[in-house]
Amino acid sequence: MMKFLAFLHVNKYEVLLVSLIQHLFIGVFLKDLEFYTKVIWPINIFIVGLASVGIFVRKVPWKIILRNVLFIVVLALPIALPFFGHMPYFMLTLNIAYVIFFSFIFREIITFLIRPGYINKDIISAAACGYFLLLEISVFLMQVFLYQNFGALNGIDDSSKASVFMDLVYFCSITMTSIGFGDITPNAYYTKLITSFLGIVGQFYSVVLVGILISKFTSRSKPE
Repeated sequence: MMKFLAFLHVNKYEVLLVSLIQHLFIGVFLKDLEFYTKVIWPINIFIVGLASVGIFVRKVPWKIILRNVLFIVVLALPIALPFFGHMPYFMLTLNIAYVIFFSFIFREIITFLIRPGYINKDIISAAACGYFLLLEISVFLMQVFLYQNFGALNGIDDSSKASVFMDLVYFCSITMTSIGFGDITPNAYYTKLITSFLGIVGQFYSVVLVGILISKFTSRSKPE
């Protein structure tokens, strides 16, 4: 167990990056969306939660406790989905919990990125993690509003919760990268504003990240 924790700590950003990518894009390899919702989703979240352990190794106790509590919540909610998914506000609770969980990890990533004055593989991997964490936060934030009104976005396949998630991964990805194909469009004032905000955040992160990486690359500081 100690060796496993040590491995997660040493390779924490690479492991987290792989787990985030598989969570967001594993739908490429799946055709049965019902199976995804009931089986793959909880497995994906377990993998992401396990991968995030390395980020919090040697952190203060309250951060470790909070991460564990959040992980239990975000793992339990998709498992409970087939039984309680029809209840009012269940999806609202689920999506808010995911926004908080991924935001908490994102905070640790940003704290790491702005601290050291050097650049290495951890900095590059952490920077990529930050981008995919922003995407995770964006997807579940958009779901918070979409599940209150499915007419708020045009072009979303609402035949299943898995199809909604995958459509939003696509929509938030092309919004944050400023591609914008126009096949999914905001149809309410709040989704228009959120979409605008996501585009700004995606560009802002990229610009700031480039500045951080350049400053670290040109810094004379060396890792200990």
